[in-house]
Amino acid sequence: VGYVIPNAKGYEDENGPRMVRTPWYDEEIPFIEAAELGTEKVIRDHSTIGVVVTTDGSICDLSRSDYVEAERRVIEELKEIGKPFIVVLNSSHPMLPETERIAENLRAEHNVPVLPMNLENMSENDVYSILREALYEFPVLEVAVNMPSWIATLNPDHWLKKIYMDKIRESVVEINKIRDVDTITKHFADCEYIKKAILSEVDTSTGIVTISLYAPDYLFKEVLNDIIKVDVKSKADLLKLFQDFNEAKEEYDQIKDALNMVRQTGYGVTSPTLKNMTLEPPEIVKQGSRYGVKIKAVAPSIHMIRVDVESTFEPIIGSEIQSKELINYIMKDYEKDPNSIWDSEIFGRSLNVVIKEGIQAKLALMPENARYKIRETLQKIVNKGSGGLIAIIL
Repeated sequence: VGYVIPNAKGYEDENGPRMVRTPWYDEEIPFIEAAELGTEKVIRDHSTIGVVVTTDGSICDLSRSDYVEAERRVIEELKEIGKPFIVVLNSSHPMLPETERIAENLRAEHNVPVLPMNLENMSENDVYSILREALYEFPVLEVAVNMPSWIATLNPDHWLKKIYMDKIRESVVEINKIRDVDTITKHFADCEYIKKAILSEVDTSTGIVTISLYAPDYLFKEVLNDIIKVDVKSKADLLKLFQDFNEAKEEYDQIKDALNMVRQTGYGVTSPTLKNMTLEPPEIVKQGSRYGVKIKAVAPSIHMIRVDVESTFEPIIGSEIQSKELINYIMKDYEKDPNSIWDSEIFGRSLNVVIKEGIQAKLALMPENARYKIRETLQKIVNKGSGGLIAIIL
């Protein structure tokens, strides 16, 4: 298949255009028409990629100018069809500057990759080069980015994950071909927290390419220390830390459900585990004329109660106007950042410190005997099953 060029021979005979038979028509058609029709049929219906072979005029006695028009037509038609293709510039001297100059002019004119090559003497590597360049021309419909798994597990508001997500949004710009992915990987490399970015997978059937990001080796330890607030210097430090965390997790798992109940209803109870239970020696008990066995177990349960503690701060300023000015000072940034009110300084002290001290003072006022009585009361309610409670607060 191909396009006939001026000064070529063989497509005409003594009667005019040479007539040939084709699979697409019952009657014979001119050779030129058959060649063009065959080219279009092959690239549209039977091909995945296209390779346009042209020449600099050094292959035979036809000049470079004889190929230009056919070359332009086939490239424009391939662009219109939309399938990936490249151009091979066949030359007996592909390394010469004038050949490279022709190739560069073709790249600039048609915006397509052009490979100068001597097809008669091409090697296996040359074939791979053609296929590789053709692969780069496949369209990209979706870009998937794989960040390191340990970074992916970080909370969305963690500073490192934010940097990665921002960099992905900046780097994955609009691209059309696999060749454009190289620009993205170079953009990722500009970030100090990304060691390298590579094109790890290409699915030409779906147009999906996958880019994998790799973090510097030192970064994991830095983030680990930042999260746990402990400087881990060795494997021994890390192992001891995990042991401590495991013990803390076992303790937390026992009260986790009770904490959720407290937050939702204001009251929560932990269920004792078997290892917390104490079994007393069995006793023989008598009921009338009959005897039985009494088995008693004691198990500690933790009861959590949410108490809303009130703390007020009422500084006496002076006049009403001065009081309003103080309110305006405290509330000046409230709409932008409601938490900023806690950082307001009054008489040289921040509001959060003043309020916190007031709450702690009230909590400390709970007398020891009152705590004991509340505990004793709860214990009787739980064990006796009584739902009635009368409280007198003096």
